[in-house]
Amino acid sequence: MITDDTICALATPPGVSGLAVIRLSGNDAFLIADKCFRGKKALADVASHTIHYGKFYDNDELLDTVTSSVFRAPHSYTGENTVEIGCHGGFVVSDEVTTALLRQGARYADPGEFTRRAFINGKLDLTQVEAVADLIHSVSSRGSHVAARQLIGGFAKTIQILRQSLLSVCALLELELDFSGEDIEFVDKNHLLSMLDEIILTCHQLSDTTASTILRNGFQIGLAGYPNAGKSTLFNSLLNKHRSIVSPIAGTTRDYIQDIITLNGIAITIYDTAGLRNDSKDSIELEGIALTHSLLDSSNLIFVINDLSLGEHYSHSLLNSLQDLYPHKKICLVHNKVDIATSPTSNTTNDVFYVSALEGNGIASIKQYIEYIATSSTERVSDVLLNQRHASLLSDISIYLSTARLSLEKRMSNEFVALDIRHAISKLGEITGEVLNEEILNTIFSQFCIGK
Repeated sequence: MITDDTICALATPPGVSGLAVIRLSGNDAFLIADKCFRGKKALADVASHTIHYGKFYDNDELLDTVTSSVFRAPHSYTGENTVEIGCHGGFVVSDEVTTALLRQGARYADPGEFTRRAFINGKLDLTQVEAVADLIHSVSSRGSHVAARQLIGGFAKTIQILRQSLLSVCALLELELDFSGEDIEFVDKNHLLSMLDEIILTCHQLSDTTASTILRNGFQIGLAGYPNAGKSTLFNSLLNKHRSIVSPIAGTTRDYIQDIITLNGIAITIYDTAGLRNDSKDSIELEGIALTHSLLDSSNLIFVINDLSLGEHYSHSLLNSLQDLYPHKKICLVHNKVDIATSPTSNTTNDVFYVSALEGNGIASIKQYIEYIATSSTERVSDVLLNQRHASLLSDISIYLSTARLSLEKRMSNEFVALDIRHAISKLGEITGEVLNEEILNTIFSQFCIGK
């Protein structure tokens, strides 16, 4: 990637707004900006971290009155000379300002190129880069708060401590090899075994991505049941708005409908799915049923909706079959239509609810339960939004260190122990980006929008 040119792009979402910001970064940022910006002073002559009001021209054509924020290298987001031009929002003005900068020698930035330059210039490590992406794409306040803590380097510090410990031990093991002809021991083997056990345990604890996935993508809930059990009515009641069509005709919902509510800072995605039955001959309905199972398979929590007017045990066979299909998922039974049920009802428990989705009775209890389960599922997350890349590398590290531990126990040569520890050190470096993998970098930065 070329990093010695100057790039520019719109840093705010395109569209009609009060303000738009165009970011310009590179060695010639001030030179290019001064060809368009006219204020009291040339931007090349002003101090870093200052804001200046002036007029913005494309040659001699006035485009807008703007503010220009100046950041001198290395004290900027990218580590380069940077100018952020604030103009009035709207498609036309922001596009004209960007085009004028391109005419004066800037290049249009690739997606994520500003953050990539920040990484190359040592302003961010790879875990912080991923935190920037998580902040941009966060769907809940809980997720954004964790990403913000990761952005200031919490995860990277943990990895650096582990890496430094292994580097120190590895150096001593290799030093012993230099004195292999003498009876000199630089490393206490019992202490090393204990340290390896601690690091392996830390890697296992860090590598569970379930909670991070919930904070990143939201807590997923599937509403399942026989046709006309009241799933769509319950869906609307949980959202507190009319979102799904409700009809007395069974099989109305052919495709799934989804919407999001937020509970305790966690995004909760609820899916209203097609009714489940085995006797349908309708190809479209059958496709909807197959899609229902796909959604239930990816859900964190499943509610089986039973039409209580048909009896408490009407949906038990469906409940049992779903419990067999998804043995590791939390599945709760919701008895709906208590307002028209003729049989007596029991009290709501943690796994069984009695509600009238139409009248709203019992909905608060379901929401409280959802909040409790979603919060409990994410309470272990503090400073890290773990992803599959991290988990895969942490798994590799555990394997290498377990092999090193086995070599120690078998009293094999330090050469074998040090080799596996070196592999683990390299994998720790991949987490933070100290050990570079261009393909991985391209994958990470492809998730960014232009302007970031």
